[in-house]
Parts: sequence; structure tokens; C-alpha cells
Amino acid sequence: MTTRRALVVRGGWDGHVPVEATELFIPFLKENGYDVTTSDSTESYLDLDGVDLVLQCVTMSKADPEHLKSLEQAIRGGTGFAGWHGGIVDSFRDNADYSFVTGGQFVSHPHNFIDYRVDVVADHPIVEGITHFDVHTEQYYIHADPTNNVLATTKFDTHPDFPWIEGALMPVVWTRTWGEGRVFVCTVGHKLDDFDVPEVRTIIERGLLWASK
Repeated sequence: MTTRRALVVRGGWDGHVPVEATELFIPFLKENGYDVTTSDSTESYLDLDGVDLVLQCVTMSKADPEHLKSLEQAIRGGTGFAGWHGGIVDSFRDNADYSFVTGGQFVSHPHNFIDYRVDVVADHPIVEGITHFDVHTEQYYIHADPTNNVLATTKFDTHPDFPWIEGALMPVVWTRTWGEGRVFVCTVGHKLDDFDVPEVRTIIERGLLWASK
């Protein structure tokens, strides 16, 4: 098996348990032939030569613009980029170019922790054999790029403070290309037991592999 290289970058807000969450997927990557390196700094984005996949879990925080520029160039050149929840779509809020790459930006979770259904809406290897699944976690309301390839969505109920969101269909899982690179995002993943939902775990694992092919 050809060895591929994965860089796991984790940090930012501790509430998303970036170390513990990414540790759940490192054995999977190793089992699938990846040489995995971890980093707690976006400075590692300055040297992505030969990296096949960047798995990022960095919520909020700030990054040197040169670090993010180097990441963007690596993705454009073919490096895969993947992540979940705030670790990828609530990162580096002051850098609009970064959100252009990810194809989405978190804006709210109006209901906080609720039960909600996720419906698969596309035919894609990442969601093959999955039609829907239910979770109890934050339901992310995001601003999304219309060029995303949306694989799964969720529908919002009304909220007393935001009645206009009732019925809004929101992307939960999507892919996109950026130059020669592939980007994968799943908005589920606030807490560790979110990954105990078999469909969530499967979708993320498949998404990691897909992004780096």
C-alpha cells in the first residue's frame, strides 16, 4: 500500500475538544495507509509539500494570513482539506478568503442542543447506503456557497426569536473542489458522542478518504 501523508491541525476553542475528537480518527487514517502528523499551530501550513490531506479542527482563533494563504495554495495544488463542525466552518472568522475555500461559515445554532434529522439528498460515495439519520446536538445555521455539492441537509423548525427560519433547508454535509484539491465538510461534531452515531462516523471517515484522492 502506498503511504500517504496526513496533517492533523487542532486547536482553538477547547469546547470542541479538538485533540480528543481528532484522536478518534487518527487510527482510521493509519489503518488506511496514512503517515499522520499532528500540529497545534497553523504555522504547519507553511510546509505542506507532499501532504495529501489536511484534517483541521481549529474553532474560532486567528491565523497569520500567510499561513492561510499557504494552505489555500496547497489545496489549489491538490492537497485535500477536511473537517467537521466549528473546527472547519467557524475558524478564522476575520479571513473571508478562508471561508471562500470551505464553502460555508457558521452563523448560529438557534435551538442549541436539539433532536433533528439529517436527510441524504445526493448520490455520492460518501453517503452511499445512507438515507437519513437522527442526532441530538447543535443544528448549525450557516451561510453557504451555492457552488457546494450538498450531500445532506436538515430542516429548521421555527424559533420564537427567529420565526423566519422555519422550514429553512440547511446543508449539513458537502463537498467542493478548489483548484485541483477536494474539500469535505460535515457540520455535525460538537461533542464526542456525536461520533458515536454510526452514520456520522461513516460519513466523516469516507469524507477524509475522498478528500485526499
